[in-house]
Amino acid sequence: MEQFTIDTNGPVAVATMANGENRLGTPALAAWTAMLDSVAGNPEVSSLVVIGKDRYWSTGLDLDEVGGMSANDSMAFMRSVDLLLGRLLTAPFITVAALNGHTYAAGALLALAHDYRVMRADKGFFCLPSVDVGIPFSPGMSALISSKLGQPTSHDLVVSGRRIGGLEAASAGVVTRAVPAEQVLDVAVEYAHAFSGKDREVLATVKRRMYPRAAGMLTVEA
Repeated sequence: MEQFTIDTNGPVAVATMANGENRLGTPALAAWTAMLDSVAGNPEVSSLVVIGKDRYWSTGLDLDEVGGMSANDSMAFMRSVDLLLGRLLTAPFITVAALNGHTYAAGALLALAHDYRVMRADKGFFCLPSVDVGIPFSPGMSALISSKLGQPTSHDLVVSGRRIGGLEAASAGVVTRAVPAEQVLDVAVEYAHAFSGKDREVLATVKRRMYPRAAGMLTVEA
């Protein structure tokens, strides 16, 4: 099944995840890499919006696949997830997560790695349920959460594993905006257009320096 469709409008690329709950497994990681390569390879694009379909943005890892991996394969896979987060965190273009629905676990980490997050206000939850799933965050993932959310929000969401809706997420600074479902994509694209046109090299450097600990842990080179 196709993982992404990409539409480009001037400087803004809109990537739509199109695989149900958009769980992160080996095919999804490859699709994310190919999608980011496509955007990075188009010099006319300076902003990226990522949205899902229906009720889901991403519900996290494909636990069926990960659960069947050997210890070594699981370690390598989780490092690949780290590297994807690091690539998003330090992307040389503006990134906006248009959270149309449930955003859980590794999906929530992907959202946090974006520059901006626009979430639907009425339905759908944001959740970091590591303590309930039984898979601890990597040091880099923890650094990403701490750097993007700060205290006491990061502590609360990580230790409790509780779900929060769009309005609470906006109030706590977890997302940039919470808007009606039908406005999520339009508002995300507005952000993308408003902040497009940045110098790619400078933008990547600024992001890396803003989040040196997380970037150092989540990328090959600090």
